[in-house]
Amino acid sequence: MKELQKIAVIGGGGRTGQYLVNQLIEKGYSLKLLLRHPENFTMQSPLIEIVEGDVLNPEAVRILLEDCSAVLSTAGQRQDEPLVASQASVNIMNAIGDRPVRYVVLAGLNVDTPSDEKGEQSVKATEWMRATFPAIHNDRQKSYSVLAESNAEWIMVRVPYIEFNGNRAEVKVSGTDSPGAKIDAADIAGFMINQITDDTWLRKAPFISN
Repeated sequence: MKELQKIAVIGGGGRTGQYLVNQLIEKGYSLKLLLRHPENFTMQSPLIEIVEGDVLNPEAVRILLEDCSAVLSTAGQRQDEPLVASQASVNIMNAIGDRPVRYVVLAGLNVDTPSDEKGEQSVKATEWMRATFPAIHNDRQKSYSVLAESNAEWIMVRVPYIEFNGNRAEVKVSGTDSPGAKIDAADIAGFMINQITDDTWLRKAPFISN
């Protein structure tokens, strides 16, 4: 059995991130969590080490990744705050450098890649995001470009509407279009964790749904 690694988690205090942290602990991984407000984080485990800081701070990200062999991020855009996605990817890529550290990041289905063949619903969702939140949409697209232009081991997991029922179900995966209209946060967490050791979607941006 492959030795369990230490995993860095960004966004672990969020709604989807909490599913991720719980499942990683269940699997016995040692974790380093980057938290802006650790005083609000109530989950306790001897497997958790907390690093106080912001993903927009390069030094905090460097400290977070010092002894980790993978980093999983569910960090989303914060209302009325600086754009997160692209700068987070830049900071993480810089902290990884030439090390074989895998980066698995959560994104919306509005991100476009060259291999996409988006159907009507995915196109509508993408156009809505572009028209309604142009700055956020462009920043997330820029985040993909940062990864695509790097030599790192990355996987961008694109998802439709997220439900928070905690009910596990079959996960459908596609490299070209979202195979469904929704997915549970528990299944997002499970899929992201699998990508730590699975090379199927390495340097790609799969869509997943239930």
